[in-house]
Amino acid sequence: MARKVRKDVGVWPGRKILPGETADLKLTVSKSYSGTSLRVPVHVWRGKKPGPALFITAAVHGDEMNGTGTIRHIIQERPFELLAGSLVLVPVVNILAFEQLSRYSPDRRDLNRSYPGLKNGSLTSRLAHVIFDNIVARCNYGIDVHTAAIRRTNYPNTRADMEQEATARLATLFGGELIIDSPGPVGSLRRSAVQAGCATMLVEAGEVWKVEPAVVEYSLRGIRNVLVGLKMIEGEIVEPEFRVVVEETKWIRAEKGGFLKFHVHPGDPVEKGQPLATNTSLSGRDLATLTAPGDAIVLGMTTLPAVSPGDPVAHLAFPSPRAFKKMERAIGKLPDDSLLARLHDDLASNVFISDLDEPEA
Repeated sequence: MARKVRKDVGVWPGRKILPGETADLKLTVSKSYSGTSLRVPVHVWRGKKPGPALFITAAVHGDEMNGTGTIRHIIQERPFELLAGSLVLVPVVNILAFEQLSRYSPDRRDLNRSYPGLKNGSLTSRLAHVIFDNIVARCNYGIDVHTAAIRRTNYPNTRADMEQEATARLATLFGGELIIDSPGPVGSLRRSAVQAGCATMLVEAGEVWKVEPAVVEYSLRGIRNVLVGLKMIEGEIVEPEFRVVVEETKWIRAEKGGFLKFHVHPGDPVEKGQPLATNTSLSGRDLATLTAPGDAIVLGMTTLPAVSPGDPVAHLAFPSPRAFKKMERAIGKLPDDSLLARLHDDLASNVFISDLDEPEA
């Protein structure tokens, strides 16, 4: 699907929004069992000067709320002055799932595998169609904010198709330290938006059911960078401490069941053979230790200490050898009060990190 002609960001069903104005809109996406309209809230903020239209979305999965907190902060606090272009802010996309604090829609479908949707399709497909036809169709760029799935946490990273020039520029402007180069799954919002001519990237950070202050700070820093780069606001771009683009990631899975002792934090660089976590029996006897299969950075971790064989434990991203060494040096020099250092500690607050016990002599 390729859409080259964009809808006017100032013209919405039953409403016009002029340059310099803001408006709160409601997009009707479905009806409840009682016949009540279910509507997605949208906030449109237009600068006085011409410029691109950028959407920022959150809670495509209804339990992923860090992005919701980020967008609400922008709406309520106005942390910058929008001079040009337009922002289309959607704090909760999947209102159907959000009402149930669930990842999935009531029909058990994944909205982020359903784009661009069908007008007469399933419940989730209809929601995807409304979002795509009203939000994506009006924008030149998009930032979709996610968290890890339930019982996991993600170290902040951005995901974008770096083969697409406009999307690669967007991801670079955002200024994240870690970029995962991939087009995204079939049916995802970012992949479908890029195919429709709207350069879109994804932000992954933190856990479900939370608004984590350091994650919000990270997201706001990146959004501000993008707005400066697109000349929508004034300011200077905050450059990342390092930038690594990776293509290969892998979940390291439990070999045995048991209780986990973690040996790494989210965001740690790990060398080949380095211990990641140890399975123990409930009486404390070590059963097996999982190690890194290569030099990598810990992209995500389970926060659930009890595992069965095959359960995911640590998600690793594998940079090139040169990029890994550069990243390792940069992380080692981070001040304790830097944003990345605070994220490193905050995201490990729900897991117990311990050193690997030394064997007896």
